[in-house]
Amino acid sequence: MSMSVTARLEALRKKSSIEHGRDYWVKRGESVDIEFDANFIENHKGVGKPNLAKMNDKMLQCGDKSDECCSSSQGIKSRSKEDLSDDLNSEIPDSLVGYSTLPSQVHRKAVRKGFEFVVLVVGETGLGKSTFINSLFMTDIYSDKGGNTSDQTKDIGTHSVVLREGGVKLSLTIVDTPGYGDALDNTECSEPVVEYVEKQFDKFLEAETRVKRVSLPDSRVHACLYFIAPSGHGLKRIDVEFMKRIHDKVNIIPVIGKADACTKEEIGLFKQKIMDQIKENEISIYQFPEEEENPEPSIMSKLPFAVVGSNAVVTNAAGHRVRGRSYPWGTVNIEDQAHCDFSLLRNLLLCQHMQDLKDVTNSIHYELYRSDKLSRLVYQNQEASMQKKPTTIMEDEQQEGFENVEKMENEMNEIFSKKVNEKIEKMRISEKEEDQNIEKQAQELNLEKSELDFKRHSYQKEKYDFEHSLSFNTNSLGRRKKYNFSVGLLKFGRQ
Repeated sequence: MSMSVTARLEALRKKSSIEHGRDYWVKRGESVDIEFDANFIENHKGVGKPNLAKMNDKMLQCGDKSDECCSSSQGIKSRSKEDLSDDLNSEIPDSLVGYSTLPSQVHRKAVRKGFEFVVLVVGETGLGKSTFINSLFMTDIYSDKGGNTSDQTKDIGTHSVVLREGGVKLSLTIVDTPGYGDALDNTECSEPVVEYVEKQFDKFLEAETRVKRVSLPDSRVHACLYFIAPSGHGLKRIDVEFMKRIHDKVNIIPVIGKADACTKEEIGLFKQKIMDQIKENEISIYQFPEEEENPEPSIMSKLPFAVVGSNAVVTNAAGHRVRGRSYPWGTVNIEDQAHCDFSLLRNLLLCQHMQDLKDVTNSIHYELYRSDKLSRLVYQNQEASMQKKPTTIMEDEQQEGFENVEKMENEMNEIFSKKVNEKIEKMRISEKEEDQNIEKQAQELNLEKSELDFKRHSYQKEKYDFEHSLSFNTNSLGRRKKYNFSVGLLKFGRQ
């Protein structure tokens, strides 16, 4: 388990305190012509600083009596630790203030923020670019919704995915090319790629030159994997023209796609021929930094990298399951450097030189583009100013001032119109809501009126029934008096 930052800081402070104490005793010893024993210094490290006045007084007192006591270091060496500790009255201050933990702080901030990496993949259709990228990052970056893995890339675009490994977040962007080299006339096939690269530079430059600068994601292309067909005849004319067109804007890494189509001897001769053509045409490719302590052969001697991509797991002749391709003559393990350079390229691109690729893009390619563009703008302005007369310049400035005023008026009118439209829209919405409320209230009133009418009708009906029943009872009572009915005496008829 690794030590915490606090534990490491305390250990460094203790070590620095010991070294500081040793230096202090030696300096004090030189000031009074005394040589201190190393064991004595080690035993008294960190105890404190000596009282120089007391030590000088004691040395002067014993100097007249015995030369052995002060002229040599034996007198000091023979003194007990208790006596010497009485002469020490102050502690040695810690010489470590904490800025040695800056790398840890930078590391924590970088991990919290995450990293960005943009890879441009260029090459003819059918060289296995999509399969290689999926194999390189061990994820399905090119998501095939239809499930057909043989679909070819037709339009230029970006595929973005966020990868996490060991607590580190990587925002990866893969820029794919539009059917590169498939047309009958490939004269302008590099233009979309160049325009995309320059557009990212312009976006970054615009963000830098604003009055209020904003932090944008770094969408500049950090690496260009240029796939070469395994023909064995060297670079084609289209390959040379494209790399010459873009080599000063991106870090070109030449790659031989589907290298299992050639034998080992053919790959060696093919690599040598390609590098000779690159040197002959003065094409600048990415120079992998060499490590002095690395005993292995130069990395540049491995260029271009012969790679094979595969997302399938197969069983080789030894019975081991590996990522590769099966053929009637055997199995190709893409992670075996004896078969191809896939693992070497992945190690160099992702494990060792990813940050260097970003640094070279920012400090060399972007700065070159930035300085060239700003220089051209300044030159154009100066040339235009030199060709104009002073009166013309004044007229132009006056006209520019009028245009600025007109522009401001248009902006103010646009803002005013926008505010008025917003107010009208709010009033329209409010009016609509009021109409809805009125309609709702009218419906409620109609419903309440209907209920009241129903209650009135019920009341009238009850009233009518009651009056009718009352009238019937009255008529019955009169008829009984008229005919003298007496139920109790059982008398009937008129009297």
